[in-house]
Order: sequence, then structure tokens, then C-alpha cells
Amino acid sequence: MSLDEFRTLLARHARPDWTTPIDGVLVSKVDRADPPAPSMSGTVLAVIAQGAKRLALGERVYEYGPGQYLVASVDLPVTGQFTRADPEEPALGFGLVLEPSAVAELLLQAGPGDTPRTGGTAPSGIAVSDTPPALLDAVVRLLRLLDEPRDRAVLAPLVKREILWRLITGEQGAAVRQLGLADSSLSHVSRAVRWIREHYAQPFRVEDVARMSGMSVSAFYRNFQSVTAMSPIQFQKQIRLQEARLLLATHPGDVTRVGQRVGYDNPSQFSREYRRQFGAPPSRDAARLRSAAHTPAGVLP
Repeated sequence: MSLDEFRTLLARHARPDWTTPIDGVLVSKVDRADPPAPSMSGTVLAVIAQGAKRLALGERVYEYGPGQYLVASVDLPVTGQFTRADPEEPALGFGLVLEPSAVAELLLQAGPGDTPRTGGTAPSGIAVSDTPPALLDAVVRLLRLLDEPRDRAVLAPLVKREILWRLITGEQGAAVRQLGLADSSLSHVSRAVRWIREHYAQPFRVEDVARMSGMSVSAFYRNFQSVTAMSPIQFQKQIRLQEARLLLATHPGDVTRVGQRVGYDNPSQFSREYRRQFGAPPSRDAARLRSAAHTPAGVLP
């Protein structure tokens, strides 16, 4: 299928808040290439119709453009940047929120041998592939339903299930399948990720988080690194600094208190690590944030 109809549908239905009348379906239109900005990835499928984006997760860098899709199977701290987007040719993208319960339901309904075995070390939490024709066709049919209000309630859930099935059985199926398995390595890491995000300001012992997630320490280290491209302590630091940046956007003159709120007892350490992460000390970056509106930097283009 040509990308032309895909682009047309996305351009017609793009809204400032990216939402659509179909639950879990997002449409984006971005007309400028902003500097790199941090955000959380969410658990999503993102398909690009026009434009391009670069996404960094730890030391890994992912680039995706027209006709490619990205799967984020864990909600991870990422830094995103549009590399091709302008008013004449804006970036256009489709997003679908991936629900573990919907993946689990499909896996239960699949026949023996219909899906490859899932096991071993957890796959990376983010992956990029070329979009196969069958998946793109399903995405376009789902977007067509935005023009067909009478049919949406009945047909949209069916097409969303088809898209999930194409992902489960496709090139990045291992990550999507593990998203729906309660006892998979990815699910164990996701449990640890959620705990660290909810308690990011607290010190922790990796051994305790490994035990809480149901893994041995060695398996936990190996799988956490595979999924997030970071150690648990590095991951915590990423979350702390992202939260600090959000707080400083509204409290620019309270640098010391913000540092304490996100878990830094030493103001100089906070300032040093913040500058290393965002390229400017906290007070200067806060002033920059207040004077410029940034395009969202999640996985969607």
C-alpha cells in the first residue's frame, strides 16, 4: 500500500493534543525540528508517514522515518528529536497505545505453534523495523474509521486486534509477546521500572529490587540492562533529572529545593549531573524552558 493515503488521513485528523475519537489511537503533526528533549516513551506502536525522528535510550540511538515503525514495550526515559519536520513538510505519525491485557488475550486465543516461543534474556524495550504491508494496511483501515462514526464502535476494536496480531507475529514480536506474559523477563523488568519510577527519590539496594521483581540479582542486572540500556542506578538518575526538569519549569528559582525533592542531598552534585544531562545548569535551563514551548519528545513523530 502507498504511503499517500496514510499521509492524507493523518494530516486530516491531526489535533493539537494528538488524540482521536478512537481510544488509544494517536495522530501527530509536527512542523518544526526542536532540540533534543526528554520524556517517557509510554508503551506504544508508532508508525511514521512523513518526516523523521531520532530517539536515544541510554547509549542506544534509534532513527525512524517514513514507512518504519517503532515499538516501545516498556515505559522508559528517552530523549527525542525531530530531524525532519517543517511547515512545508511536517512530520506525520500514527500511534497506538499497547495494553498488556489485550496482548495477553490474543496470546491465549492463538493456537499451538501460531506464535514463536518467547524466552531467554528480555529484548530491548525499544525497537525499530520496516513496516510490512499487512501492518500498514491495518493501520490505514483503522484511520479510515475516523471518517466513519457509525462503524467505529464495532470495527475499531477488531482492527486494533489485527494490528496487535501483526505485531505479535512480526519482526518485533518477541518484545510485544513478553508485554502480555505475566511471568516473562520483560514483565519482571517492567515491575522494577515501575517501582523505581514511583520511588525515584529514595535510595535503594539493587538486591532488594531484584527480589521484588522476582529475579536473581545476576538475571536482574542482565535483563534490566537489555531492556533499558542502563543499570538500575543509571535509570533512577535519568528519572530524577527528568522530574527535576519538570519541576524547574514551574519553580525556576528553587533549584536547591527541587534537587532535594528528587533525591539529591548535595546541591553541587545535582547541578553537575543536571548540566551533564541537559547541557546547561538548572537555573539557566529553567529560564530557557519558560521562554520556549517544546514539541513533545515521546516516540511519536
